[in-house]
Amino acid sequence: MDCVEWSSDRTCGGLVVLGLLAAACGPTGSGADPDGRPTGSAAGFPVVVEDCAGVRTTFDAPVRRIVTSNASGLELLLRLGASDRVIGTGFPPGRGALPKGLAAQAAAVPVLGRTVIPKERLLGSGADVYLEAFASMGGTGDDNTVPGREEYRAAGIKVVQLRAFAGEDGTDRAVVTRALGQVGLAGYGNRRFSALSGGERQRALLAGAFAQDTDVLVPDEPTNHLDVRHQVELLSLLRAQGRTTLVSLHDLDAAASVCDRLHVLHEGVLVASGTPLEVLTPALLAEVFGVRAAVVEHPLTGDPLIAFDHRSAM
Repeated sequence: MDCVEWSSDRTCGGLVVLGLLAAACGPTGSGADPDGRPTGSAAGFPVVVEDCAGVRTTFDAPVRRIVTSNASGLELLLRLGASDRVIGTGFPPGRGALPKGLAAQAAAVPVLGRTVIPKERLLGSGADVYLEAFASMGGTGDDNTVPGREEYRAAGIKVVQLRAFAGEDGTDRAVVTRALGQVGLAGYGNRRFSALSGGERQRALLAGAFAQDTDVLVPDEPTNHLDVRHQVELLSLLRAQGRTTLVSLHDLDAAASVCDRLHVLHEGVLVASGTPLEVLTPALLAEVFGVRAAVVEHPLTGDPLIAFDHRSAM
């Protein structure tokens, strides 16, 4: 779960939702209004909350609608019984993203869209609260992709931040520090994700995967936005991990150099599978990519090297 802070006067993210929804789940004291919100002093409001960013927010009544933008926040809300109060920005999430018992509830959550949601639609969602479940990654308001606190406030939406990870200790921090060092981001531990360049974000995401110490890695275009040197370093690092790795790459020469086996998809169908030498043939390059090319031996490594005809396509 996202939050583990409990005290008599401080609530961290998820607990405020618990408190608000607990008050909203049924009549207490002097009853509830037509929207199901309890009324009267017995309702226990106002409630002052300090979230995981140290920001204090006052709630005068239980929330009616909550916007959440990821499966982590959605799972938390569904477990707290808030399924009829959630507005998703891109739900239901993909199959397997939530535990089995919550899949049907997630499918019933109204959504604002199936792709990236424009700011205007998010701010005009009619929600009372935005639940930010990736606060530690700097997901709120530091770039142009999401609204900032002032924009939410102007739209009448309060922001509550959760911890992306809870219960960290010295061992956890050592693992993260080592992973950042492995991808060339030593000393970046206190930087916000949104303040990183595109290439630095790619490496930070890979460091997150390394820190999990999984047996299998499935990176998607990990060299995107990286210059040539960092592409070489990152792919070499992936190979040196010694873990089963299924990687998506559009750079065929890089794939031929670092991968033991290649699998080529064309229009959703697997059309070739085997070693780089078996797969990367002029005929396949013409069929799948529509280009003229010769496959020669790399003078440094002996791997297949593709010489494309950049003057004309097929």
